[in-house]
Formats: sequence, structure tokens, C-alpha cells
Amino acid sequence: MAEIILMCDPKVAAIPVHDCGEPLVDVRDALLVDERKKDAAGAYTHVRQAVLERLLLAQETLPDGLRLLFVEGYRPPDLQRRYFEEYADDLRTGNPQWAADQIYAAASRYVSPPEIAPHSAGAAVDLTLAATDGRELDMGTRMNASPEESAGACYTHAAGISGEARRHRDILAHALAGAGLVNYATEWWHWSYGDRYWALTTGAPAALYGPCLLP
Repeated sequence: MAEIILMCDPKVAAIPVHDCGEPLVDVRDALLVDERKKDAAGAYTHVRQAVLERLLLAQETLPDGLRLLFVEGYRPPDLQRRYFEEYADDLRTGNPQWAADQIYAAASRYVSPPEIAPHSAGAAVDLTLAATDGRELDMGTRMNASPEESAGACYTHAAGISGEARRHRDILAHALAGAGLVNYATEWWHWSYGDRYWALTTGAPAALYGPCLLP
């Protein structure tokens, strides 16, 4: 498996942000949306305009009978911070011998540090594949399975998943990468466009989107 650059890597934080001011848009009229991350404000169904455009392009390239199942997009900064701190606390409890920097790095495999989180910029989406009837395809783990829960099978290129799950991951990756999104390789379901991690991965000089608030 190729070396994975984690979200906590200083190279990610060093990428400048030149926010283009593009609005957050609601995807519910355009994509199949799962409600497992539903919130009162409907924040989870929002992404930046160009992210939605790329998701629609990706969906057009999927094989007949398949579609994207959108689970979560925008995540308010305070919620991102809570997710990160709760996971870091769990790791600290389970690994009391770990130093603070080791906890921070391990937590960033699964939840992005709040200060650079793609979800809080409206740049990231968690999604999977579904049949036309909405039935989720086998992707090798449940979505949002942690590295601990899945014994590392949540990593996009993890060995040991079934051939069917591998084919489904490859289909998803081909469609989304072809539309210009990049994957965070510790989470097969996490893809983004326009954020700092995307900029580092693609060689762009700056991120297009920084943290924002839903109007």
C-alpha cells in the first residue's frame, strides 16, 4: 500500500486558502440522499456548487443500474471539533501509553483536525454506491467504520476485502476521480474537491474553499 499523507501532516496545513466565495448548495434535488446524518438545519445535504457539479458528472459515468448515495457533505466547524475530540478521547482511553502527538495523528486517520477539515469547507462528501432501488452495495465495510472497528478494512486499498467489494470500490473511485475529486485513503467513502488536501494531492497552488458557515 502506498504511503498515505494524513490530514494532520504539516504539508496540508501549509497550503494557502484563496476562498472563491462559491455558495453552499443543497443536493437533495439532484442526488439520492441518505438521512443517517440528518440534522435539524439540513447542513449535511450541502456542498459547494462545483462539488455538486462534479458529483453529477461522476454519476453519469457509473454503470447502468448504479447511482451515488450521498450521506454527508457540509459539517459545521463546532460539530467537526466535537467529532475529532470524541474520537481522540476514545483513542486516549484505549491507549494510555500514547503521546499527545500520536493521539493527534491517529485521530486524523478517521476525523480531520477541525482547523483544516474539508467537510467544514463544504468541499468534502461521504458517499457510497447504491442500486436504483436505493439498496447499498457491498463496499467491504460499513460507511464510517473506524480503523479499529474494521481492522483497517476502511482504508480504500485495504487487502482482505471480497472481490465484489473491491470491484465496487474501484467503480466508485473511477467515477469520482474522473470527475476531479480526490480520496482520503484511510476512508473509502470520503472524497473532496477544492480543499487543502485536494490542493496538495493535485498540485494546485491554493485551496479554493476554506471553512465556512451555512447561512
